[in-house]
Amino acid sequence: MHTKSSHRTHAAQLLLGAAFAALCVAPAAAQTAPASEPAAEEDGAIVVSGYRRSLEDAIDMKRNTIGFSDSIVATDIADFPEQNLSEALQRVPGVTIEREKGLGTRVNVRGLPTEFTFVSINKLATASGSGGRDVEFDIFASELIQSVTVQKSPTAADEEGGIAGSVLIRTARPFDNPGLRLVGSAEGAYNSISEKVDPSFSFLASKTFGDFGALISVAKQQRTNRTDSNSGINFRPIARWTDRTGTAYRNQAIAVLQRDAGITFTDAMKNKIVFLDKVGDRVYQNDQDRLGISGSLQYKPGDNFNLALDAFIGSYDTTEDEYDAAGYSASSNSTLETIHDFDAKTLSDSGIVVLRDVSYTNTQHEFLSKQYLTDTDYRQFSGEMNWKVGNLTVNALGGYSGAKRVLDYANLKHVAYAPSRTRYTETGGETIPSANPNTIDMYNAPSKYLFEAYETTREEIQDDKYAGQIDLSWDFGSSVFKRLNWGGRYTSKTNERQYGEEKIQGPTRGSTAYVNVRKLGDSPLTNVTDIVGGKDYQARNLSWSQISNDYARSFFRPAGFVTPYQNANYYKVKEDTVAGYAMLDLEFDVSFPIFVNLGGRYLRTSITSEGFHQIQNPNGTTGLTGTPISSTGRYEKFLPSFNAHAELTSSLYLRAAASKTLIRPALTDLAYKRTASFSSFRYTDGNPGLKPTLADQWEVGVEKYLGNDGGILAASYFWKKIKGVVQSRLTGEVPNVTVYNANGTINGVYDFDVYQPVNAEGSYDVSGVELNAVIPFGMFAKWADGFGINANATFLNSSLTGQSDLGVPTSPIGLADRTYNATVFYDKGPISLRVSYNRKGAYVERIERNMYPVYRNAYGQFDFAASYQLTRNFRVELQGINVGNAKTTGYTMDPSFPTTYEFSGSRITLGVRAQF
Repeated sequence: MHTKSSHRTHAAQLLLGAAFAALCVAPAAAQTAPASEPAAEEDGAIVVSGYRRSLEDAIDMKRNTIGFSDSIVATDIADFPEQNLSEALQRVPGVTIEREKGLGTRVNVRGLPTEFTFVSINKLATASGSGGRDVEFDIFASELIQSVTVQKSPTAADEEGGIAGSVLIRTARPFDNPGLRLVGSAEGAYNSISEKVDPSFSFLASKTFGDFGALISVAKQQRTNRTDSNSGINFRPIARWTDRTGTAYRNQAIAVLQRDAGITFTDAMKNKIVFLDKVGDRVYQNDQDRLGISGSLQYKPGDNFNLALDAFIGSYDTTEDEYDAAGYSASSNSTLETIHDFDAKTLSDSGIVVLRDVSYTNTQHEFLSKQYLTDTDYRQFSGEMNWKVGNLTVNALGGYSGAKRVLDYANLKHVAYAPSRTRYTETGGETIPSANPNTIDMYNAPSKYLFEAYETTREEIQDDKYAGQIDLSWDFGSSVFKRLNWGGRYTSKTNERQYGEEKIQGPTRGSTAYVNVRKLGDSPLTNVTDIVGGKDYQARNLSWSQISNDYARSFFRPAGFVTPYQNANYYKVKEDTVAGYAMLDLEFDVSFPIFVNLGGRYLRTSITSEGFHQIQNPNGTTGLTGTPISSTGRYEKFLPSFNAHAELTSSLYLRAAASKTLIRPALTDLAYKRTASFSSFRYTDGNPGLKPTLADQWEVGVEKYLGNDGGILAASYFWKKIKGVVQSRLTGEVPNVTVYNANGTINGVYDFDVYQPVNAEGSYDVSGVELNAVIPFGMFAKWADGFGINANATFLNSSLTGQSDLGVPTSPIGLADRTYNATVFYDKGPISLRVSYNRKGAYVERIERNMYPVYRNAYGQFDFAASYQLTRNFRVELQGINVGNAKTTGYTMDPSFPTTYEFSGSRITLGVRAQF
C-alpha cells in the first residue's frame, strides 16, 4: 500500500543517515561561492563573498553575453528562501511562476505560457514527465544547481524551442572549485497551517587530483504543505434549464425569473443570466519527498582541453489528500426555487445578470475524499568535450535525458440531493439550508449521503530524449572578423502515454452492491483538520467530518486492485530533428567597440505518431482498431538571428537583438488517436502534420554598470509577433461510414467530418519593457557599505484577446501585464539579511465554458533570509516564505463575484551550514 505514512517512514530513515553525514562533515548547502564571511583583503583588494558575490557573478555573466540574458548563480539560489528551483527563478527579470496551493511549479518568461519556454540541463533538453513540453520545476532541488541563465535572445548555436526564452541550467563540476571541498546542510521547516516540522539536508563532496576531479552532491527534502480553500465557484448560464424545451425545469426557471427578478426571459438571454454553479470548501494536504543526486567526473589537463561526464538523477514523490464538501446547484434534476438577490448592474456592459443568492429545488451535495499519488523519476547522463588546437576549438556533447511519471488517483464520492440555498459571500460563497422543509445542513447530514462510486484513474508517462552535438569555432585573430562558428545537432524525443480509469461500486470488481445503499455514516468519519493535522480550517469559520483517504483506500479497493490501462487513451509520439548552423562574430571600433553575432540555423524535423482509433462494431457497441494507427509529419525551418552590443563607455552598454524562433506543437495535438461521435457524425483526430508556432522578435536595451561596486541599471524594450497558433478546425471528411443502432441494425451510411488541430492563420503581438536595478548603497556613503537593493519590473502588452464566445474583452490566458521583484539586503561581515517581495499582477486563469473570463487576483508575498557566520566554516540560517501569510484570491469578471479564497500559510526554516 502506498500511503503518506510509508513516505514518512522512508524519509525518516534517510533523515537519520543525513543527520549522521551532516555531523561528520559539518552542514551547508551545495553552493559554489564561499559562505558569507567577513570581507578580506588580498594585496590591498577587497574580496567580496556571500550574497553580494553572487550578484556580482550574475552581473558579470550578463555583461559578457552578447545578447540579452539574466542569471543567478549557486550562492544566490541556495541562499534565497525557496521550496524548489522555480521559486528561486522568480527573482530573475521577466520571469514569473505559476503557483499551485502555495508552491511554485512552472515558469513563465515574459508572460507567455510555460510551454513557450525551452529548458535544458547541462545543454540537454530536459525531460520532466509532465506529458507536454513544459517543465515542472518543482521536481528539481535547487541545492544541486550551479547556475541558471534565462536567455531571451538566441544565437544560431542555441537549440530551438523557446519563443519566450530559454532556461539554461548547469550543475556543478569539480574544477569549478579546485582542491578539496566538503559542503553540507541540515534544516527543519515549519508550516504555519499544518504545524509540522519537515527535515531536509544536502551534501556535496568535490576533489581534484592533479588533472582529474570528482564530485558528488545529494539533496534530500521532505515538505508538508496544507492549503485551505473556499473555491470552485463558477458562473453557469440559465441555459442549463431553459434549453431543456418542454420540461418542468425550464418552465419553473422562467417563471421564477419573472416573479422574483422581473426578468422576462428570451432565448437571447440564455447565456447572459448566470448563477453560482458550485460552491466548495476544501482542505488539501500535500506531502512531498524529493531526492536529487548529481555527480561529475572531469579531466582537465589545462585550459585547452576539458572532458566532463555528468549525471543528474532523482525522484519526486507526492501524496496529495483533498477533502471536499460542495454544493452543486445545477444538478440535472434541480431548478430555481427562489431568487433572494440578483445583480443587473455590475456586468451591465456585457449584458450579464448575476443571480447572487438563490434557493434551488434539488441541489446535488457532494462529499469527496480524493487522493493523488504521483511518483516521478528522472535521470540525465551526458558527456562534454572542449578542445582547443591552435585557432580551432572543438566542442562535442552527447547524452540522454529521461523521466517517468506515474499518477494513481482515487475519489470516494457520496452524494445527497435536497433543496438548498447558495449565495455569494464577501470572500467566496456558501451553501446553507433553505426555507424548504426538505432542506439539509450539507455539512452535518451523514445519513443523507449515499455512496455513488470509488473512482480511480492511473496514468503513466514515459519521456525519453537523446542528443548529440558538435560545435567548431575558428578564431581569425583579426580586428574585424573574430570567429566563425558552425556545427550540427541530432535530437530524438519519444513520449508515450498510458491511461485508464475504473469505478469501484461494490466489494468486488463489477459489483454495484454499495450504490445508493451504503451511506456516508457507514464509514468512520473524522474532522478533516484532525485527518490532516494542524490548525482549524482557515478559509472561514467552519468544521466538518469526512472519510479519510487511508480508510477509503484500504476498505473500498479490492485486494490486489490496479486500475487497468485502456487502449483508447494510449498514444506515442516520436520526434527526430537534425539541425545545422553557422554564425560569425564580428568586432568593430568606431570610437567605441561594437560586437556583432550574426548567424542562421536550419532544422528538419520528422514526426511519427500512433494511437488507437474508435470504431463502431456491427452490434452497435463502440470499439477500437485492433492495433494502433500511425501517421507521419515533417517540416523544415530556417531561423536567422542577430545579436549585438556596443560599449559606449567602459560602463555604458547598448544592446540589440533580432531573431526568428519557434515552439513545437503540443504532444497531445500531435498524438494520432481518434475519438468518434456517431450521433454527430464527427471524428476528432490528432495531427502529426502540425507545424511549429513561429515568432519574429526584436529587442533593444541599455545597461549602466556601476563601477566596481557590483551594481547595474538596465532597461530594455522587446517585441514579438507570434503566428501559427494551434486551433481545432474542420480539416476533411471520411465518406460512406456505416452507423449502427444499439440493436445492431444499420442506422445509415454517412459522411463524417474530421476535426483536427491546425496552425491558424493570422498573428498577434506581445511587447513589453523590462527594468532591472542592482544598487549597492556603499557607492554613495561608506557607512552604507553592505546595504543594497536588487529590484526588477516587467510591463507587458498584447494584441491578443481571449476567446470568449460572448465577446467579453479578455487578455491572453496567463498573461500578467505587471510583475515586480525587490530585495533589500545587508551583507557584510558575519551578518547577512535580506527581505524580498515578489508580485505578479492579475491575469486570466481560464474562460469558464468559453464565455466568462475567470481571473486570478494580483498576488504578492514577502520572504526573508538571515544568517550569521559563527566561524569561517559554520553558519546558522533563518528563512521565511510568505511571512505575511498572503492568500490567493480570484474572481469571475468582477471582484464582487469571487471564485477563489485560499490560504497556504507561511514557512519558517532554521538550519545550519558549513563548508571546508
